[in-house]
Amino acid sequence: MSRLPAPENPGVVEGDEDPSKSSSLEIQQPELQKRKGITFVSSISKDEPEVTRRELWAYYLYYNGDNGVGPNGYSLTLFQLWATAAGYDRAQGPGSSCTASSDCVLPWGNGVKAVASVVLVANGVSFAVMTLIFTTIGSAADYGSFGRWLLLVITCICWGAQFASVSLTSPSRWGAAMALYMIGFISYGATLVFYAAVFPRLARNTHHSRALRASYEAGEIDHEVYETEESLEKNRISNISTAHSNIGYIATLCLNLSLLLPLFNNPKVNNYVIVLTNGYWVLTGIWWFIFQQPRPGPPLPKGEHYLTVGWKQIWAALKQYKKLPYTFTYIFAFFLLADGLNTTGTLVLICQNDKFSFSFLQNTYLGLAQAITSTASTFGFWYIQKYWKISTKKMFVVTNVVTILIPLWGMIGIWTNTIGYHNVWEFWFYNVIFGIFQAPYYAFSQTMMAELTPPGFDNMFFGLFGLSNRASSMIGPNVIQAIINNSGNNWMGFPFLFALCTAASLVIWFKVDIHKGRRDAVAWAKDIRNSQGEQ
Repeated sequence: MSRLPAPENPGVVEGDEDPSKSSSLEIQQPELQKRKGITFVSSISKDEPEVTRRELWAYYLYYNGDNGVGPNGYSLTLFQLWATAAGYDRAQGPGSSCTASSDCVLPWGNGVKAVASVVLVANGVSFAVMTLIFTTIGSAADYGSFGRWLLLVITCICWGAQFASVSLTSPSRWGAAMALYMIGFISYGATLVFYAAVFPRLARNTHHSRALRASYEAGEIDHEVYETEESLEKNRISNISTAHSNIGYIATLCLNLSLLLPLFNNPKVNNYVIVLTNGYWVLTGIWWFIFQQPRPGPPLPKGEHYLTVGWKQIWAALKQYKKLPYTFTYIFAFFLLADGLNTTGTLVLICQNDKFSFSFLQNTYLGLAQAITSTASTFGFWYIQKYWKISTKKMFVVTNVVTILIPLWGMIGIWTNTIGYHNVWEFWFYNVIFGIFQAPYYAFSQTMMAELTPPGFDNMFFGLFGLSNRASSMIGPNVIQAIINNSGNNWMGFPFLFALCTAASLVIWFKVDIHKGRRDAVAWAKDIRNSQGEQ
C-alpha cells in the first residue's frame, strides 16, 4: 500500500508518492541540522511511556482549575475598582468623584491618564513581558525536564500573586493592585502556553494514537484514514481539556456565590473571593505535578544556556519559514487574531465593569452564563465534528466569524446608544455568544497549531504560538489605550479591533492549508532526526 509517513512517526518515508508534490519542503539535511552552530533537537523519545488514565485526568483537572476566573477576571475588576476610586473626573478636576472610566483619570507621570487607558497599559506591558518569557525560555522547555519544572514554578508564582490580593483593601493600594494583577496575569498566560505545549506529547502517546500508528505502519489503514483519525484524537483531548476549563469555571463561580451572597455588604468580600478561587485551582492543579509521567527531552547542547538557547533556536526556526510556510503563516495570522480578540475581551470587560459598577456578584452571574454555554458548546462542536468528520480548519472558521462580529457590535455603539455594549441585556448576550463560539475557538486554534507543529519540537513551536496567542496583545492594548486617552470614548477602540480580526481571519481562511502544512512539518522533523542519525 502506497503511503506517506505517519504525522507523528519518526520512521523512514515509504511509498512511491513524492512529498514534494504535496509539500513545499525541499530536503537539505546538512542545512536543516544547523543554523550558525544551533542544532535543532527533537524531544521525541522512542521509549516515551504510554499515557495513563490517571495522568490524563490530572492533565484535565489542572485546566479545570486554571480557568482564568481569578487572574483574568476578578483581579482585573478589583484593579479597575480601586483605580477608579482613586481617580477623579477629568472635567471637574482633582477631588471630584468618577462616574465612568472614560471620564475618570489618574495622575500618570507628568500628567494624567484615563483609567481605561491605565488598565490597557497594564495589559500591554504584561503581554510584552510574556513575549520575553516565551522567546527566552520557550524553546528551552524542550530540553531535559526543564519544561516540567518551568510549569510548576510559573504556576506557583500565579498562586502567590492571587493569594496576595487579600491585602488590596483600599483605593490607596491601586498601584499594588496593578502590580499583582500584572504578575498574576503574566504567569497565568505563561501557564496556558506551557500547559498547551504538553498536549501534542500526550496526544501521540495515548493508547488509541499508538494503536493507529501501529495499524498504519502495518499497512492496515491508508494515509488519509490515519490523518483523519489522528486529528480527531488530538481534537478529543483538546476539546475535553477545554470543556474541563469551562466546567471549572462554572464550579468556581458557583463556589464563589457562597461568599458573595452572605457577605454582600462586607467590604473585603472581593478579596476573599479571589483567595477562594485560587484555592480551588491549587486543589485541582496540584495533581498534574504528582501524576505526570517523565518524558524528558534531550540534554541541553554543549556550550548552550537555558536563557540563550531559546533566542537562538527561535531565530533559526524563523529562517525555516520557506520550508514550513503554512505553519508560519498560521502563527503570523493568529498573532493578529489573538491580539484583536484578547484586546476586544478586555475592552468589553472594561465597559461591563463600568455598567455594573465593578460588582463581583454581577460579574459572577455573567460569568456563569458564559461558562455554561461554553461547556455545552465545546461538547456540541466536538460531537458535530466527530459525527460528520469535519476538518479542524472548517470548525475554526465558524468560530472566526463570531470573533469578527464581537468588535463590529461594539463599533456600532460609537454612533448609537441603542446597541453596542450600552445596555444590560447586551452584556448577557455577549457572554452567551462568547461562550457558544469562543470556547471552541480556543480548542480548535490549539489543535490547528498541534497539526502544524513538527513532531518533537512542541515547546519551540508552541512557544512561538504562545508568542502569537498571548504576547501578541502588547500591540492592541497600547494602540487602543492611546485612542481612548485622546478621544475620551471607550468605544472608539472597536474599529481598529474589527479591522484586525477581519484581516487575520481572511489570511487563515485562504492562506493556510492544513494538509500540506502537516506534511511539511512531519517531513521537516523527520529530516532533522535523520540528519542526526535517528533512523
